[in-house]
Amino acid sequence: MESQFLKACRRKNKNYTPVWLMRQAGRYMKEYREIRDKYSFLTMCKTPELAAEVTLQPVKKLGVDAAIIFADILLPLEGMGIKLEFAKDEGPVIRNPVRNRSDIDSLHLIEPERDVPFLIDAIKITCRELNGKVPLIGFSGAPFTIASYIIEGGHSKNYIQTKSLMYNNPSSWHVLMDKIARVVISYLEAQIKAGAHAIQLFDSWVGCLSPSDYKIFAAPYSKQIIDALKPYNISIIHFGTGSSNLLELMRDAGGDVIGVDWRIELDVAWKRLGSDVAIQGNLDPVVLFARPEEIEKRVRDILNRAGGRPGHIFNLGHGILPQTPVENVITLVEAVHKYSRIG
Repeated sequence: MESQFLKACRRKNKNYTPVWLMRQAGRYMKEYREIRDKYSFLTMCKTPELAAEVTLQPVKKLGVDAAIIFADILLPLEGMGIKLEFAKDEGPVIRNPVRNRSDIDSLHLIEPERDVPFLIDAIKITCRELNGKVPLIGFSGAPFTIASYIIEGGHSKNYIQTKSLMYNNPSSWHVLMDKIARVVISYLEAQIKAGAHAIQLFDSWVGCLSPSDYKIFAAPYSKQIIDALKPYNISIIHFGTGSSNLLELMRDAGGDVIGVDWRIELDVAWKRLGSDVAIQGNLDPVVLFARPEEIEKRVRDILNRAGGRPGHIFNLGHGILPQTPVENVITLVEAVHKYSRIG
């Protein structure tokens, strides 16, 4: 497949700037809410037909240039022996958080065909339904982000338990991160074999680290994953949020595309990263609550900063918020296509 999105991943010339949006399948869409009202989040993830259906909804409604499989970065955890729940109004909750070496040693490596067969089937169904219209992105959390969830027991503000393990017991930390990295490798290999055309590695919480801590405690394990996937010759997007201080280190860890958020201007980020990587971003998701003319103005500014260079994928700096007006999302997608089209 040679889509505008995959061309951008490879820094090839394209007819227009491709756009897709993190959390583009979500509560802001009426079609999604109708399904979500009937099923729990985990049931949707674990029912291939439902996961495929909600993956396809934004492709049909918004006209985005890539689909991303409907899943969650924590889906491999159950196969590792983690007790995961998605509690109402709480998000993910880990009932047996990992806090010491014994906990770490008890974690299993996963077998995707046994532990996440629903995801493999969802990717196959989605690829069949897309029929080459747009590529499908598979994804996983990066080791630091997954580790922070399973150590803290869910979301965290200050990552006290995570950093305490990292600082006070670095040998156990490295054992944990290597184990998670191996899980992620097999998880992503299964997605690629099922038909995913590109992969995004989400390091959503890595912005809490200093550059020196990132370099020692996180980067080697993201690199381990990215290096392991190179033989598949598939484009990899390496994304973090709140991570403008880590851009060069993230680039060195690997990825064909580096995702950036709105806390840094896109042209400044690209100058720091250099011309040998593509870049993804970077509209503030809250801009989608503005008037259409303001959305278009912000779109043009980001496109101007990209300067028409090959290798720009338009996206938000993080996921679409649930309250976002869907008509504003459509305005965004149409504006990206309109103002970036060549000829």
